[in-house]
Amino acid sequence: MTQQIELVIATRNPGKLREIEGFLQGIPVQLFSLSEFDQVPDIAEDGASFTENALKKARIVCAITGRSALADDSGLCVDALDGKPGIYSARYAGEEASDQKNLQKLLEEMKSVPPRARTAHFVCVLALVDPNGQEKIFEGSCTGTIITRSRGNNGFGYDPVFFFEPLGLTFAQMDPVVKSTVSHRGKALRQFAAYMRSAAGMHF
Repeated sequence: MTQQIELVIATRNPGKLREIEGFLQGIPVQLFSLSEFDQVPDIAEDGASFTENALKKARIVCAITGRSALADDSGLCVDALDGKPGIYSARYAGEEASDQKNLQKLLEEMKSVPPRARTAHFVCVLALVDPNGQEKIFEGSCTGTIITRSRGNNGFGYDPVFFFEPLGLTFAQMDPVVKSTVSHRGKALRQFAAYMRSAAGMHF
C-alpha cells in the first residue's frame, strides 16, 4: 500500500525544487521548500566533508519543521590541487564570490598544470533525515578534465571548464536532460528516487 510522504527540500532555490520534482514523478510525495518555513535560519556549511554539510542541514531542517528533510552538498575536486576547491567550491574566491570569480581563480591555479594532469571529479551528496532519526546518504560522482577556457552557456559554477570525455562536451555545452543522465547530481538523485519509491511502498 502506497503512502503520501511529506518532504522538505533544504533550499530556497525554485530551480533545485523543480529538478527534484522531475526525479520524483509518479511517487506520492508532497514537496516543500524552505521558502515555506521562515523559522529556518541560514545554515553555515562548516563541516569537514560534503556528507557532514548535507547531514547538518538536513538534521536542522527536520528538527525545526518536524518533517523529513533532504539536503545536498556538492562541489568540484581537482586532483592537481589536492582535491580543492572541494567543500569550498561555492566560495573558492571568497564568501561572496561569483561563479565567474571562482572559475577565474581555478583557471589561474591550474595555469601550469599539463593536460594529462588536469583530471577532476564532481561530487554530490544528498542526506535524507526523518523525524524518527533515520538517516540515509546518497552519493554520485562524475569524472572529467579541467580545460583552459570556458565553453558553453548552460549550467553554472565550474560547468564551462569541466570537460566530459565520453560526450566530447563540457557540462555547460550539454542539454540539461543529457547532463542529468551523466552528472554527479543526476546519479545521486536517481538513487534517492529509487529509495523513495521503495519507502512509499511502490514495488516496481
